[in-house]
Amino acid sequence: MPLIESAATILLLWAVIGYLLGSIPFGLVLTKAMGLGNLREIGSGNIGTTNVLRTGSKAAAAATLILDGGKGAAAVLLARFLAGEDAAQLAGLTAFLGHCFPVWLKFKGGKGVATFLGLMLALAWPVGIACCLIWVASAAISRISSLSALIAALSAPLWCYLMGYPSVILLAVLLTALVFWRHGGNINRLLSGSEPRIGQK
Repeated sequence: MPLIESAATILLLWAVIGYLLGSIPFGLVLTKAMGLGNLREIGSGNIGTTNVLRTGSKAAAAATLILDGGKGAAAVLLARFLAGEDAAQLAGLTAFLGHCFPVWLKFKGGKGVATFLGLMLALAWPVGIACCLIWVASAAISRISSLSALIAALSAPLWCYLMGYPSVILLAVLLTALVFWRHGGNINRLLSGSEPRIGQK
């Protein structure tokens, strides 16, 4: 019993750490620090990379992409190094949830795409690279960020299977479902042909 309780406590600890890392709203912080205005009043009001790009600052958007991806990767890598694979996967999941539902912003966060890509790179780097390449290719062709995110996320479980990461498939499926859920409005606009393209205000 003490060992079980200790293991559960460790997992709970990394769930909290993952959430706190994921909940850092880098997009909001960067736009305010760079004098780009209130991100909540720009474009979609989202705190992610695509909306930061609508401020007109490519530097702020690139920094947001790197930092939002980095916090997901950091949660996974720290947990794996200090507590093992189960903790790493749990921390990755809660980092994603932290980005989407940050306590500091009344649980109104981003859609988690950069964080998703970052934690996939940390969990299974070949899978993460494949997802990133699919996002880039889709974005280059369609110029629609949300569509690219959905295609990249949908491919993740398949890449886990094909590249020999069976232990990550369940988490990849769960994260993909969450990405689709967070993009519900985008999916409706994609179906109606009204989804804005990258850089469009």
